[in-house]
Amino acid sequence: MNFTEIKAQILAYRQAGKKYFTTSSFQSHSLVLLHMLSRIDRDIPVVFINTGFHFPATLKFRDAVMASFGLRHLIDLQSAVPRSLQKGSNGRLLFATDPDYCCYVNKTEPLHNLLRSYDVWINGVRADQSEVRKAMQTEQEAPNGAIRFHPMLDWTGKMIYEYRQQYDLPAHPLEAQGYLSIGCEPCTRKIDPAMTEREVRWYGLNKTECGLHTDLLK
Repeated sequence: MNFTEIKAQILAYRQAGKKYFTTSSFQSHSLVLLHMLSRIDRDIPVVFINTGFHFPATLKFRDAVMASFGLRHLIDLQSAVPRSLQKGSNGRLLFATDPDYCCYVNKTEPLHNLLRSYDVWINGVRADQSEVRKAMQTEQEAPNGAIRFHPMLDWTGKMIYEYRQQYDLPAHPLEAQGYLSIGCEPCTRKIDPAMTEREVRWYGLNKTECGLHTDLLK
């Protein structure tokens, strides 16, 4: 979808009385959707899923981007389970012993609960990022009667790059250090030539998704 089509769809949601929000990880490639949304509705709720394990640079970059884009409504979404209780039976933190459950507690469950308060979740998944995302549709049902809207589904890495160049969008500061896909600090590593974008997350595990895009859709 191009900007005009995305704007028309969001305005249609608004005219129909739908409550919508977007999520953003504030990675460099995520900023294209966020920038387009800032051109449509600067009061859109922007949900940052704060696991408590992000790089400090990500949090600083998040705040700088919100201010630069003129976005006024940041939701810092956190788990109801304190970090001190996020441990396995051996006393080690969940990200080291059960990363799937760690993602569930810190990402999937909080967003699942948030969906009770909204009608539309706008997120920037792209079909070229993984096999899971390739199977998605532009609109899909989500839990609690909500709708997932994927306006960037048919965008490519080249299109993302060209838009970033056109509007001179900033890059995540860790990108210059070799990080391409940036999530929680314990589960993110620098890329090497043999790896794909998603393989730098949860390296060495049979895992490329956190549950947001597998569990929270029908």
